[in-house]
Amino acid sequence: MTTRTRVHALGAEGWFTLDGEPALIGSRCTSCGTFLFPKRSGWCANPRCRGAEFVDAPLSRRGKIWSYTDAQYQPPPPFVVPGESFEPFAIAAVELADEGLVILGQVVPGVGVDQLKVGDEVEVTVGTLFSDDEHDYQIWRWQPVTSEGASS
Repeated sequence: MTTRTRVHALGAEGWFTLDGEPALIGSRCTSCGTFLFPKRSGWCANPRCRGAEFVDAPLSRRGKIWSYTDAQYQPPPPFVVPGESFEPFAIAAVELADEGLVILGQVVPGVGVDQLKVGDEVEVTVGTLFSDDEHDYQIWRWQPVTSEGASS
């Protein structure tokens, strides 16, 4: 059996952790404290700030669904179909209250829009989008949290 190496899916290097507890990695402006995702350099997105220096900032692992929908049609490249054929998947915009951000991402496989509602708590997790002979390409996804506090 060949062991594949876990790597970030194309273009997502540095956006989230692959090892340990999953976390999205953003930036925090050193002038005003505004959080940004994905990481940024150059200028602060806060229109009242002229800051241009940032530090990496792990973001909250949990948030609440702000909105959601499903992808019924296959996205264009660079999207890669993870299996033999395209299967629709849910997408959630999740509000991280502590950072004042809303972050869009896929919902874990097996959870559809009929199982989601605005205000539901979710947490970030990492999973394989697709694989080749050498690599498992990883993305972040939103996992619903049960009322007991454990992931479902």
